[in-house]
Amino acid sequence: MTNVESADFLKGELKKIEKWEKNQKGLWFWEKIGRLPFVLLDKLTPKFIQEKIGLMIDELGSFIQTGGKYLISEKSILKKFATKNSSSEPDIISINQVEQVPVSKMDEVANEIRNSRTNMATIQGATTGVGGLFTLAIDIPILLGLSLKVLQEISLCYGYNPQEKSERIFIVKCLQFTSSDIVGKKAILEELSAYNQDKQNNRMISQLQGWREVVTTYRDNFGWKKLFQMIPIAGMIFGAFINRSSIGDVAESGMMLYRKRRIIERIHQLENVQVAQTSEI
Repeated sequence: MTNVESADFLKGELKKIEKWEKNQKGLWFWEKIGRLPFVLLDKLTPKFIQEKIGLMIDELGSFIQTGGKYLISEKSILKKFATKNSSSEPDIISINQVEQVPVSKMDEVANEIRNSRTNMATIQGATTGVGGLFTLAIDIPILLGLSLKVLQEISLCYGYNPQEKSERIFIVKCLQFTSSDIVGKKAILEELSAYNQDKQNNRMISQLQGWREVVTTYRDNFGWKKLFQMIPIAGMIFGAFINRSSIGDVAESGMMLYRKRRIIERIHQLENVQVAQTSEI
């Protein structure tokens, strides 16, 4: 399977992603305003909920080291690519083959996954929004699991293997990016822009100190649910909305950041080919 995308097309797509990154920085003020009530709310949160949220840091650490219980199989993603192939195209049976797929097809499969996972999160959020604080304790690990699952699936869509530790670190950085303020987003983008360089990978684990921001955002989301759970219908509706928007934001960030990596790699490959052809003349 050969890459038919031109350098001009890829550079145009890269500009779209950079525009999205710039827009992300404009969310900081409203995010800060939205978090203010939770300084007090945090003090009222029952101890068992606080402990559950605290365990998320350990879960993320375990995911980076071994994948833990959150690691997924690539087979289901490869099947999605197979269904979109024409009869003249060879079947995709490995992640290495996905690397050669046109970006537009990668986007198509990734969008399908994002829609599927946000719908799943909506149903799950509505269910746990009915049962009050006790079902909220169940909601915490489920939402974390959905976030890590959708990011792994998106990484596979763009030809990157979450079985590799370096990719699991990238996934947690995507999760962190989604929940960061303007300063955090800028720092993470700078880190990820050079992610394929060895010197960047060697420092990445030490740079994960800020992943507590991920936990803070989850706590805020759960706090909004608590405010409305005394009214069953409101708790159900708001639970569905929060979980849907949370997974939607995580999926969008994953798509954009992985898409950017793939496009930049394609541009570099084309440039190397041009250099090689010029030197042969």
